[in-house]
Amino acid sequence: MKKFSKKEWSWILYDWANSAFVMTVLSTILPIYFTSMVGESGISKEMATSYWGYTNSFASIIIAVLSPVMGSLADYMGVKKKFFTVFSMLGVIFTGVLAIVPYGNWQFLMITYVISLVGFSLGNVFYDSFLTDVSSDERMDTVSSWGYAMGYIGSTIPFIICMGLVIASQKGIVDLSVVSATRISFIITAIWWFVFTLPMLKNVEQIHGKSYEKIQIKNSVKKVKESFIRVKSNKAAFLFLCAYFFYIDGVDTIIRMATSFGTALGIDSSTLLIILLATQFIAFPFTIIYGKLSQKYEGKKILLFGIGIYIIICIYAFFMNSAKEFWILAIMVGSAQGGIQALSRSYFAKLIPKEHSNEFFGFYNIFGKFAAIIGPFMIAITTQITGDVRNGVLSLIILFIIGGYLLIRTNKFEKNR
Repeated sequence: MKKFSKKEWSWILYDWANSAFVMTVLSTILPIYFTSMVGESGISKEMATSYWGYTNSFASIIIAVLSPVMGSLADYMGVKKKFFTVFSMLGVIFTGVLAIVPYGNWQFLMITYVISLVGFSLGNVFYDSFLTDVSSDERMDTVSSWGYAMGYIGSTIPFIICMGLVIASQKGIVDLSVVSATRISFIITAIWWFVFTLPMLKNVEQIHGKSYEKIQIKNSVKKVKESFIRVKSNKAAFLFLCAYFFYIDGVDTIIRMATSFGTALGIDSSTLLIILLATQFIAFPFTIIYGKLSQKYEGKKILLFGIGIYIIICIYAFFMNSAKEFWILAIMVGSAQGGIQALSRSYFAKLIPKEHSNEFFGFYNIFGKFAAIIGPFMIAITTQITGDVRNGVLSLIILFIIGGYLLIRTNKFEKNR
């Protein structure tokens, strides 16, 4: 890792830190725990999948509303670091709070999860925008790709511990109930997230952006409007955001709903956790490969390739019936998800003015989060109507096609920058 500066390495470590939340809370153990808790209330697995989809959509609405406001204020006041600290710690604390929610009170569990997700997501608004402070345009693809890649590997370490604990409790190897083992998993995740956030808090500072100015909260709406006008005037960046709105919706939805999808297909929780763990290891090298390919080919072409892989994934998922087929699906997802996320972040960072990186990344996140309302809702409502979650996954293909088309259209404006 000598090729990275201290600031770049500290920035990369935050991906290593908060990816534990994505793996354990967002994608695997919490959805299984939630489905089990809801199931004991007499609600079917299909309805539990719908409730999980609605919960994620609600959280995305909150995040989408707050992202541009927070981004605009941070640029105006020059307090990006403070905002990053507040929201990342909010995520850490409420991840820990998940451990003390009484079993059976799934409504309170949903509320706690939403708060933790808001902290995680808004912290990422400022974390992503720090890419312009820690790296140069020439190094952004590499640094961003290594961030996601290290995140995939870093998330597996606490996850293996948590998964081992849950499986050991299921088989009676340890004197713990599955509920207690799951709660300990949330605590482990929160501690991991906190410890590896410390280098970011210590070594990374805001370079680009306005110096501190006092601002009245009543003017915040005006500032957001001014920010939107500035973002929209950057034609290449704005059209990319429109493309990103659609294709990242499909990516995030598949990540968030994968466990519920597997559970609905009848795959047992132990097998499901092992499959999703393998996905992380697959994602690590492929994310780095995407970063290296972007140095040889245009980053946009590699993004389009990743979108094509996801279209194939949606079609394949529609015909899937077994755990073996879910393994194949997981390998396909692992080969594309990290690369498409990393290159989207660095590609956008190259299009925007660095002095306004907070507000631009605020809209980057709002486009992503508003999109994340549609995907889970599409799966939730389609599953509820048809009784088959595979129909909902197939419908996501529309999002990837639209996103790919708009991404191609950015050529016109990018040439005129």
